[in-house]
Amino acid sequence: MITHLEGELRQARPTSIVVDVGGVGYECVIPLSSFDRLPRKGERVTVLNHLHLREDGMTLFGFMTEEERGLFRMLIGVSGIGPKIAVGILSGISPRNFRSAVRQGSVAMLSAVPGIGKKKAERLIVELKDRIAAIEIEGEDREVPAEGRAGNDAMLALVSLGYSRLEAQKAVHAAMKRLVKTVDAETLIRDALKAAT
Repeated sequence: MITHLEGELRQARPTSIVVDVGGVGYECVIPLSSFDRLPRKGERVTVLNHLHLREDGMTLFGFMTEEERGLFRMLIGVSGIGPKIAVGILSGISPRNFRSAVRQGSVAMLSAVPGIGKKKAERLIVELKDRIAAIEIEGEDREVPAEGRAGNDAMLALVSLGYSRLEAQKAVHAAMKRLVKTVDAETLIRDALKAAT
């Protein structure tokens, strides 16, 4: 498995690049979001990869951030979403906005992305909503409202008490809404436990 390439950027187009690694040129299909982050031609570059195998060949996909590659891999796990559509999605919406749209169940926002119609948008929401919530609670995107560190500490404490990560996230978010003001992790834990009993 090729996980990353580090070498000289030989060619750069909006949809693909060629990276020279020790005299061997590797062509990678990239989303527009990665194209915007590329260095100049001739400079060194590190590209994260996903190797997609099919009966008729192999395609190497390249990404400039782990966030893009992670979302790409999540997308190709959804029925009816292949690598080309996944790259199209990444080219049309940022990973943060995509996750936000899925969390909010915004069919309109997702179907505005080229290549995603209403049915695909609905499928993405149904299949990815829980997975995105679980990933965010594990720390890939710690979007804990307002309280940041206190909220995260409270969620970890609840998990250690036997809550699932998703249950802990919901309990802490509900506690934050009830308490409104800035609070510490201890207060959040107490409130979440009180509401659960």
